[in-house]
Amino acid sequence: MSERIIILNFGSQTTQLIARRLRELNVYCEIFPYNKFPEYQDDIRGVIFSGSPFAVYDKDAFKLDISNICNNFPVLGICYGAQLIAHASGGKVEAAGTREYGRANLSVVDSSNPLLKNVNANSQIWMSHGDTITEIPDNFEVIASTDKVAIAAFQIKNKHTWGVQFHPEVFHSADGMKIFENFLDICKCKRNWTPASFIETTIADLKQKLGNDKVVLGLSGGVDSSVTAVLLHRATGKNLTCIFVDNGLLRKNEFENVLNDYKHLGLNVTGIDAKNKFYTALTGIVSPEQKRKIIGKNFIDIFEGEAAKLTNVKWLGQGTIYPDIIESLSITGTTIKSHHNVGGLPEHMKLKLVEPLRLLFKDEVRRVGMELGMSENLINRHPFPGPGLGIRIIGEITPEKVRILQDADDIYINLLRQYNLYNDVWQACTILLPVRSVGVMGDERTYENTIALRAVTSTDAMTADWAKLPYDFLSKVSNEIINKVKGVNRVVYDISSKPPATIEWE
Repeated sequence: MSERIIILNFGSQTTQLIARRLRELNVYCEIFPYNKFPEYQDDIRGVIFSGSPFAVYDKDAFKLDISNICNNFPVLGICYGAQLIAHASGGKVEAAGTREYGRANLSVVDSSNPLLKNVNANSQIWMSHGDTITEIPDNFEVIASTDKVAIAAFQIKNKHTWGVQFHPEVFHSADGMKIFENFLDICKCKRNWTPASFIETTIADLKQKLGNDKVVLGLSGGVDSSVTAVLLHRATGKNLTCIFVDNGLLRKNEFENVLNDYKHLGLNVTGIDAKNKFYTALTGIVSPEQKRKIIGKNFIDIFEGEAAKLTNVKWLGQGTIYPDIIESLSITGTTIKSHHNVGGLPEHMKLKLVEPLRLLFKDEVRRVGMELGMSENLINRHPFPGPGLGIRIIGEITPEKVRILQDADDIYINLLRQYNLYNDVWQACTILLPVRSVGVMGDERTYENTIALRAVTSTDAMTADWAKLPYDFLSKVSNEIINKVKGVNRVVYDISSKPPATIEWE
């Protein structure tokens, strides 16, 4: 990349939103843990410090010597980031009388300041903090306030270092994008990172990295692996072999449908029926993490076995994307969940990994796919997890449970399409719960399984809201599943958002 902004993550839930806003402004950025500043710095144009759940004076707070960064790059501190700059410079940060959360209005003190250029004088902003900056050093200048926060934004005089107490990355901050635009102008960013430029750079990098080596890629039928396949195909041509594994955890008829979808792309695709191998390995396993790792290991075993039939295969291609990386490696070192593309790989693998999409968000992957000329059917498919239905069956996996879930899922997805709701939803899925309940069908008492329906709206899967699907649609889905899927007598709808819940149940 010719230029990038570094975002140092101090643990805020909205760190990923900062990255999303910068990417929307056609600037490439990366998120790093607060204590892992990148060694290669020639292409860094600026640095942003994120918020944090901590107070700067907490003994467990994420601390960092920021002097070297502030002396070498333009810096913007957001909430905790602003407090860290003030605290490290000799200012005072104290607990606010009450937690300040929600909308506020910004009073711009210095409209000539480059960070606040063209920001409305009474702009709405979003506050979310329990501490506030009460004193700043003499070499600091207040550039904005609110009726409750005297130091809502500041600049260190004669330095390209700013801090804002509010969250410009949040939608409710009306001029948040303008503030980011102004910061990018301060950083002298060209703002030329587009899908076309990504494709050109990525293919060139892949050609250099892979040379004449052969690559094996596991296809899933989803947009991530499909875009990965096309990029690798353009870089390596006939040296790419794609493998589509039926692990017995795909959607109904998915194996046949996906193979048909790939015919027009000119890819070399091999289909493998490995259902029994996966079912055997998963017998008796109920832990979500264990299931993910077992599925990942079996995928690798199959790929390495297929690669052994070929000559000079050295690389395993994967459709890993940025949210996979972020969620699998949290700031505290605690795993939220292991993604199949990240946490399910064995420590020692004969093949080296190549992941051309690992720094893209899902909507960026879709834009790259459109730029590559791929069909809308492939590009706009809902996300489907690597472990497939294995993490939508809560508890032990059996062929009978898979059959029940496949049938219910097929009804749900097809009705979403029939009601023209499919493209209004980011992701929809069915979950088979380890719960049986009493029901009455005809004149008989039943004691059968419960299906949970899940549908969310989102931009990048980092946050998501439950989809407000029409009642008549939900009623239709429930009736169809209960009447047509043997083994189900109850359907419920999940109305949890992310956070605090995740999109998938496991």
